Amino acid sequence: MIAKTRCIPDGKKELKKLPTEHYTEAKYLYYPVTSARCPEGETCVRGGQFVKIGEVIGTRKGAFFEQPMHATVSGEVLGNEKHIDQSGKMVDCLIVENDFKYELHESIQDRTDAEIDALTKDDFVEIVKEAGLVGLGGSAFPSYIKLSTKDQIDVVLANGIECEPNLISDYGLMMTNPRAVIEGLIFAMKASGAKKGVIAIKKKYKEIHERLEFCLHEFSQYDIKIQSVGNFYPQGWELMTIKNALGIKIPQGELLSKYGVLNFNVSTLASIYAAVRHRLPVLERYISLSGNGIHNKNFRARIGTLMTELIASAGGYKDPETPKVLILGGPMMGVNVTSDDIVMTHTTTSLIVQNDETMIEEPCVHCASCVYSCPVEIQPVQIMNAYKVRDKDMLKNLEVTKCIECGLCSFVCPSKIHLTEHMRKAKSFANK
Repeated sequence: MIAKTRCIPDGKKELKKLPTEHYTEAKYLYYPVTSARCPEGETCVRGGQFVKIGEVIGTRKGAFFEQPMHATVSGEVLGNEKHIDQSGKMVDCLIVENDFKYELHESIQDRTDAEIDALTKDDFVEIVKEAGLVGLGGSAFPSYIKLSTKDQIDVVLANGIECEPNLISDYGLMMTNPRAVIEGLIFAMKASGAKKGVIAIKKKYKEIHERLEFCLHEFSQYDIKIQSVGNFYPQGWELMTIKNALGIKIPQGELLSKYGVLNFNVSTLASIYAAVRHRLPVLERYISLSGNGIHNKNFRARIGTLMTELIASAGGYKDPETPKVLILGGPMMGVNVTSDDIVMTHTTTSLIVQNDETMIEEPCVHCASCVYSCPVEIQPVQIMNAYKVRDKDMLKNLEVTKCIECGLCSFVCPSKIHLTEHMRKAKSFANK
């Protein structure tokens, strides 16, 4: 009988052993004017203007919200160029020439404990909104919208599972700065009125558990606990995390807040801490270069840094004459890109470079591996076939919109069918 696939190679063991380089050598920083969630945008600075760290340099515009853009270095605005963003698309980017002085904008001043204690729910929401904070686990959903819910929130969940292979950005943050995660969680609890906080991590991350536990002694007045969950994939999917960490089963498509829960990635909570305590937007992210086609290395780099600079700093590609496959993000849910001309954005945490190996896609053998392994219990092959004939009614009946694009169907397929890509296209077609 075909077994359900839950455990996959995570590719993190060696990456976690590597040191993290704080890369500050970028001469030019590039800021996408648009994003996947914000198809429109505009800048509010012009060529020749001097900007400082934390200064607003533009606004991205979504369907029902706006996001300010902030400079992550001080320097001179030069103009615009096109580069690839996290979505894998070529977009317009504002250029700032780094003066390497790293001067903070006048608005960047720490809040005192008394000032923070006096903040209301509306104050927290406005702070998070003005800092342009988004879900740093990959969703890029505006964090202020989550915090502004009118529903009664009982618990805030800090998701530190990071189950996607090759990603160790959240791991690096929790190891080096657990306090920022905990204080960000406390601020989210205060903003939402939640009395309880839970930090969910994998059972195998005992070192993370110890780091967090030690730090929590300082915050014993708050009801915060660490909950270890399974090591399988996709344990980090928020509904699965909530079920296994909190014991609350939420139907797919329902708002978490209706069940008294808010879920934030740990890096998002650290960004909330920085915004509330220091009035800072997100300035840096942990990012890894991995795969058999590149010299593996971990970095902490400024938002706006070009990936080509990090690649060069890591020692470049291995076997440069061999064609490469570039994956922006993780191997399961990441985006294939054809160029390394990529700008590091808020949600950029990994670039995987593999030497190209030709795989021949064969006909489906009807083994049902994709069905057994699907965490949302849909039928990928049937959905693929319905999409090929553009049957919207069938796609609706097959519940294609439930797909979370976890990549398991492609991973388990013995015929090497790119099922996940078909799921993405089918979802897009069904929603038109």
